[in-house]
Amino acid sequence: MGLAGDFCQQMKTIQKGYRFALLPTREQEVLLMKHFGCARFVYNHFLERTLGCGEGNHTFNYDQQAARLTQLKKQEATAWLKEVNSQSLQAALRHLDTAFDNFFDGRAELPRFKNKRKKNSFTVPQFVKVSDSQLFIPKFKEGIRFIAHRKLKGQIRHCTISKTSTGKFFVSILCEVCHEPMKPTQKQVGIDLGLKDFAVCSDGTRFKNHCHLKRYERRLATAQKHLSRKKNGSKGRTRQRLKVAAMHEKVTNTRQDLLHKVSGQIINAYDTICVEDLNVKGMMANRKLAKHIGDAGWGTFVRMLEYKVSWNDKRIVKINRFYPSSKTCNQCGYIHRDLKLSERTWICPNGHVLDRDLNASKNILEEGLRIIGAELSDYTDGGSNQTSEKKHKPVKSEAHWSLANG
Repeated sequence: MGLAGDFCQQMKTIQKGYRFALLPTREQEVLLMKHFGCARFVYNHFLERTLGCGEGNHTFNYDQQAARLTQLKKQEATAWLKEVNSQSLQAALRHLDTAFDNFFDGRAELPRFKNKRKKNSFTVPQFVKVSDSQLFIPKFKEGIRFIAHRKLKGQIRHCTISKTSTGKFFVSILCEVCHEPMKPTQKQVGIDLGLKDFAVCSDGTRFKNHCHLKRYERRLATAQKHLSRKKNGSKGRTRQRLKVAAMHEKVTNTRQDLLHKVSGQIINAYDTICVEDLNVKGMMANRKLAKHIGDAGWGTFVRMLEYKVSWNDKRIVKINRFYPSSKTCNQCGYIHRDLKLSERTWICPNGHVLDRDLNASKNILEEGLRIIGAELSDYTDGGSNQTSEKKHKPVKSEAHWSLANG
């Protein structure tokens, strides 16, 4: 224990999630569905009570809700709440309280009611055990079998069980793990995200945009057409809905796989990573680009970089989204303000031939290093460590050309 403790102290304690596919029996599926329904009922019931007091008046805190939940379980009309794990119901109240806190702090919109037709889930905050590919949680004494495709490490904190639209059950187990950070490389990189190429690095490395959704568009259109012709409530419609959901799941899985591989490769190679602070939500408001931007997964990619950077004691720097990275010559500083969208390469008045994306990534790197230098020098003259911000449309100009030219 002493050697293990010393070894863990030399490493870093992080929270890591492990996701496994569950293989419940018929009886266990019924009980899992009861947990989904009860957790959803509790969340929607107390959300309705809170909104009934007037939007903007969060009068019910967690303690009041928990006391009301105890009374609710004693009532004859809602006595079926006793059939599920009580802590999972309390976790639903915690989630509702967090949702309201995020709303009043301006981090999220007003909480909405949960729909059983979408993804169902419930959380088990305590008494989670794993043994021999069996998951043991309250109300499931015999254990639920799962596919242990990798070894579970660390101390289990809690787990969340969910059901996808394709009818598959999964468990996400959160553990505290002793993690050994990657060895430093003393390298820096600037990354320009786009649609023609998913990412272009300042050292010339390019990552292809695989256009995951585009590869399945025709098959999805055919499957959805067949779905629209099925009779509501029929078995044929249920089977066809699962086929459509499976295609969407395939697209999601391929995108997530690529983003993890690309982010992992970048984290392995560089210590300082500079990216643009893109307004992805604003870009998604453009109906012509929303599908392609969502398919690229820029926001998810940056979030992956952020938590992987924190795990490995590295650094990510976000520069202002309005910094003219594509229009500025990296070699002489000339700004080509009339740069057209179709110009993938351009020549500055000093004769420098510039690749639009590569030039942008180099400028992103320089601006990121400048911000780091300003922070280190503690120079705070009116926020000089921030790039200039002007009113522009929240859309990357490179996206228009890449869509028009494939």
